[in-house]
Amino acid sequence: MKKTSAQPEGASCSYVSNPIINTIPFNPSFTASALRTRMNSQEEKNKYNTILSNLDKTSKKQMKELLKSGILLNSNSNDKSTVLDNLYKIATKERANGLPKEIILKDTITTLVDPHVITQQFGDIPKEMKSELIDTYMSAHKMDKDKLIPRKLAQLDIDVEHSGTCVASSIEFNLAKKMPSEFARFVEGITSPRMAVDKTIQLKNLTDNTLDSIWLLNAFEVPYKMDDFNQAHLTFAPDKNAYIRAKIQVANRDGNERSVVDALMQGTLMQIGSQQTYDSLSDKRKGKFNQNDKGLIEFEKTFTESVVEDKNKISVTYQTVDDNARLIGYETDFDTMKRQISDALKLGENVIIGYTQINPDNEIINGHEITIIGEKYDKDGNLIYICNDTDDDIPNAVEYSAEYLLPKIHHAGLPQEVVKDDVKLVENWVEGFNSFNQMRKKAAEQQNGKNAA
Repeated sequence: MKKTSAQPEGASCSYVSNPIINTIPFNPSFTASALRTRMNSQEEKNKYNTILSNLDKTSKKQMKELLKSGILLNSNSNDKSTVLDNLYKIATKERANGLPKEIILKDTITTLVDPHVITQQFGDIPKEMKSELIDTYMSAHKMDKDKLIPRKLAQLDIDVEHSGTCVASSIEFNLAKKMPSEFARFVEGITSPRMAVDKTIQLKNLTDNTLDSIWLLNAFEVPYKMDDFNQAHLTFAPDKNAYIRAKIQVANRDGNERSVVDALMQGTLMQIGSQQTYDSLSDKRKGKFNQNDKGLIEFEKTFTESVVEDKNKISVTYQTVDDNARLIGYETDFDTMKRQISDALKLGENVIIGYTQINPDNEIINGHEITIIGEKYDKDGNLIYICNDTDDDIPNAVEYSAEYLLPKIHHAGLPQEVVKDDVKLVENWVEGFNSFNQMRKKAAEQQNGKNAA
């Protein structure tokens, strides 16, 4: 579900710079009821020791940190399995071709110890692989491999400099930080020979009407099965080229680049949001709801976040934007925005926000997604937001003043209970259906114009 408002077109994720106040270290936090720091059975101890036997010195130390912090035995997953259970599967069961279990284990453990290491920075393609991958890309897109210009265009497409996976990496971060056992379960599934993970969701967390929820699942082309009208069993998987990107990172990962796990998790989340049209090789997508070939729009982000977390997320739009992507005002006052974000944080929820950059004419020139994970006040009483940005090359939380950030926030993903009394809500599927029809109408008008010419 989401609030009715204008949607800026063409504002995809891109690299942006911001006036950071401070960077702060990560400290995991869980509620007392979810915290378990001692293994209760010999089976758990055996699993723990088996995992340790597959780790280097650094990862062994991190495993102890996971146990001490309560992360290792956290069971907030779709099937109630713990982080320990899923790490054990990774350590003892076959992985997908070309994905060494030692690297998957190390990446997963490192991410769970500190999710701020998650990044959306693509790795460069080694010279010895580039020609082959250009051929692969050109064949998939029916391009003439023997012509110089198409070949150069293909090379430009796969040499990804600034990725459009900010939404996916923000959801990945949120999953690792708030639902570590579910994160580990996702990793285990998509790195297994099956290369997929199943998830059971409550249809009421998509829409209030079962048929509308089914419409959404069909519209996003997510494979699913239903036993009744309350639940759906979904299957999530990365695009096939995500495994090419992951294998590159196995042997060629440089500093500040995505891990093997990042490449596969972001490929999975981009597939969900792009109606199964994402290509990790070029970082481009197609799909029904977005005319831009990079990133995910607000509607797609809300759907992805809702099915991945199985929570009723509402995307509240704060900025008023005209048809020319010009910022012309706000849907509510900044005090209301502050209260809604604060209330979500008090519920233990992170808030993924989409913010914009504008030129002197108030035209939106950039869009980006980051996650607000906390707030505080400085010595002068000014509100500060503690955030995670997967595109800033800083593996720590960063701080922005509310005065700076609030005017830039286009939308925020909030729990329904936070905003249900503040805004008039429109079902997510209605918003998506209207957006789809508007895009189809525009495309028809453009085609008619070409035919007339």
